[in-house]
Amino acid sequence: MNSITIQTISQRRRRIVLFTLFVAMAALLVQAVHLQHYKRDFLQHEGAIRYQRLMPILASRGVITDRNGEVLAVSSPVNTVWADPRKTKIDDQQLSELANLLETDKRRLSDRILARPDRAFVYLKRHIEPQIGKRVKDLAIPGVHLRHEYHRYYPWSEVSSHVLGFTDIDDRGQEGIELAYNDWLGGLQGEKSVIKDRKGRVVKDLPRYRAPNPGKNVKLSLDIRIQYQAYKELMSAVKKEGARSGSIVVLDPHNGEVMAMVNYPHFNPNNRASLHSQRIRNRAVTDLFEPGSTVKPFAVAAAIENGLFSPETMIDTSPGWYMVRGHTIQDEHNYGKIDLSRVIIKSSNVGAAKIALAMSAQELWNVYRRVGFGEHPGSGFPGEVGGLLSDYHGWNKIERATLAFGYGLSVTPLQLAQAYSILANGGLKTTATFLTTDNPKAGPRVMSAKTCRKIREMLEGVVSAEGTAKRAGIKGYRVAGKTGTVHKSTKNGYAKDRYVSVFAGMAPASNPRLVTVVMLDEPSKGQYFGGVVAAPVFAKVMAEALRLLGVPPDDLPTLQANTAARAGSA
Repeated sequence: MNSITIQTISQRRRRIVLFTLFVAMAALLVQAVHLQHYKRDFLQHEGAIRYQRLMPILASRGVITDRNGEVLAVSSPVNTVWADPRKTKIDDQQLSELANLLETDKRRLSDRILARPDRAFVYLKRHIEPQIGKRVKDLAIPGVHLRHEYHRYYPWSEVSSHVLGFTDIDDRGQEGIELAYNDWLGGLQGEKSVIKDRKGRVVKDLPRYRAPNPGKNVKLSLDIRIQYQAYKELMSAVKKEGARSGSIVVLDPHNGEVMAMVNYPHFNPNNRASLHSQRIRNRAVTDLFEPGSTVKPFAVAAAIENGLFSPETMIDTSPGWYMVRGHTIQDEHNYGKIDLSRVIIKSSNVGAAKIALAMSAQELWNVYRRVGFGEHPGSGFPGEVGGLLSDYHGWNKIERATLAFGYGLSVTPLQLAQAYSILANGGLKTTATFLTTDNPKAGPRVMSAKTCRKIREMLEGVVSAEGTAKRAGIKGYRVAGKTGTVHKSTKNGYAKDRYVSVFAGMAPASNPRLVTVVMLDEPSKGQYFGGVVAAPVFAKVMAEALRLLGVPPDDLPTLQANTAARAGSA
């Protein structure tokens, strides 16, 4: 091969190499342009998600206060410890220190991490104090991180638990006011963009940031001072009388505001171990009972409203019993001929039955319905029930008679308190509410003011020396109310030895400021009459409530006479 041939081959090879290099460079240039122009957003996103993260910023839940600004529920900042098992590297010494800080077993903690090697997120401990969280952070364990959260705290614990309810571990409302106003209280979480290193540690905050919107506060109508008094007296009564449970409702009859609502047994919302279904429900709005003789004032009111009777009308209750379609309606004693006031004062079943039978079924039903029996109170409380009042078209004679003294219909303590509020405020129907009302609207008139005044006068006699509720009296105040002692209904009929004891009343009777209903379920230590078991609870709660609210006495002559008598005796 001559030199010309060798030179020609060499030139071809050089051209091939140069061409190949050119093509490669062109391809690289085209690919670079493609990536920079067409794939830029995709590649930037893919790169960012490998080191850039959006971290949520939790919003603090709104505060719940009573009507005077006393804090009933508040969220405090806490830390939660979590791990990414794929990246967690922990030696035995660090494991022991972490287990000690988290107050857990070392082996259990190790199993929790190692048993989930493919998981990216595992909770190690929820809701620890920030100072403990700082010590966990100082351990600098790869793959173990802190998360900022909030923990709900209830300063008054059991005292207000049934009204407030509680939140779950993620601070979402589960019962009570916390559930009813969850959206209002919960707020909206924010977020921020950060850069994390390969160990998951935040190394830089980026400009992208959305501030959280904290939840709004809720001001309840409760007065925690009255609430505490009701809690203390109810708990004492339930234990003293051996009752299964009990409820108290205190209402402002002029606007429907719930001033206090307590149930027993109670629960502590700060202790999740106490959250049992039988304890957490608000019995005052969810549990039904037959109201017994506490309904008699409304039967009498129906007779007066329909023009069939006046307070002076005489009813013959002799000989102390009355047969209706083969059923015997009986009084404690033979009261003979008595007027409507005495029917209420002596709680005559015979008198009430005869009054009801003198009316049509529709006339009695209309009044019961207008005062709210068989309807939801409208408070919006979760689980609220409307009670039972059947349609009057299906009533026979004995049903109409027994409805006059509280058998055959069912109510909740809140419903009964709402009905008595109508008698207290002069015939206007209010809607029960757990929130303060700055400008309450007048409710519809469902009963004449004259009839309400007459019924209140009759109910004052119940609390007198000759009535069934002497123990409901409050020194210096005129009190109006009615007792109820009800045989409990069972699958085999009405039990002879199981009772519901009730007292519903108001004070001061001249211009009622508060209405209170007390109900004890199955007192078992001998006493069971509403005037003996429930009335004293009413008196103690109402006396303290009137004092706290600064309500002036309306029975000064009696108070002064008693004071003078005591001074003379001394």
